Amino acid sequence: MGYDIIGDIHGHADALEALLFALGYRQTRGAWRHPSRQALFVGDFIDRGPQQVQAVNVVRRMVDAGSALAVMGNHEFNAIAWFLPDPDCPGEFLRKHHSPRYGDKNRRQHEAFLAAVEGTPLHAELITWFLSLPVFLDLPGLRVIHACWHPQALEFLRPYLTPDNRLTPQTMILATREPDDEAQSDAPHMSVFTAMEWILKGVEVPLPAPHVFRDADGHERNRVRIRWWDTAASDFRRAALLPDRLRLALPDIPVPRHALVAHDAEKPLFVGHYWLTGTPQPLSQRVACVDYSIAKGGKLVAYRWDGEPTLDAGKFFWVSA
Repeated sequence: MGYDIIGDIHGHADALEALLFALGYRQTRGAWRHPSRQALFVGDFIDRGPQQVQAVNVVRRMVDAGSALAVMGNHEFNAIAWFLPDPDCPGEFLRKHHSPRYGDKNRRQHEAFLAAVEGTPLHAELITWFLSLPVFLDLPGLRVIHACWHPQALEFLRPYLTPDNRLTPQTMILATREPDDEAQSDAPHMSVFTAMEWILKGVEVPLPAPHVFRDADGHERNRVRIRWWDTAASDFRRAALLPDRLRLALPDIPVPRHALVAHDAEKPLFVGHYWLTGTPQPLSQRVACVDYSIAKGGKLVAYRWDGEPTLDAGKFFWVSA
């Protein structure tokens, strides 16, 4: 079977349906279907865009119909944590709605989804569905995960996941308990929180002082994600996932040892999450990102995989915002 791996949707249902149509899917018996292919979604169906419920429903109906598989993104994870009460703090939730450290940032990031479902029975229904999503797919011939295939993190998480690689409510509690020294640590110890951060958001490390940058939402950051798929990226100047003008200003000192992910490239791997721009192309011979910033006026991208062990830039398809 051929697979169409589709990137972060972020509430852009119209773009998703246009992409599915261009790929040869048609609405039949309540879901988009293809006569010989299956869609694989890399997560981040919600937040930011104008059609929150519609976007989730397209994916959900395809999964229910068997015409698609999907993994959890960090935005689905955050939505679950926003909704679930914190058993150790009455009146609080696993993801704080307001905090001294972040203020109202969590609500601002989630406000498009909340505007569509908050206070309705649909909210709880969609959270239950988000919890049913596996955190990765390891299929014959290819793998799918939202941000980073980190072998050590995945091995650590194995006892905390269901046999079909899903989170439980108890694991959600552990995954939202940030160790006290985590935010500033150069070498964080492995925990459920750390492992979930790495696979759903990518590996982050503190930047050498005094370097900082602003992320896609304008927040100042002193930590940076690493190009974990690049086996030669061992220093900040090459490894930092930043625009060239910022990356080339960094020193060529080694990144922390734990940031060097031993990705085995055993089979092609597809991720989302990274807000890429420009013409889609593989990150390496066996790693491709299909997130090209539809929520920032970019593209909704798919890769049409037909069993090839080496990825081909000619297999990307997309529609523009």
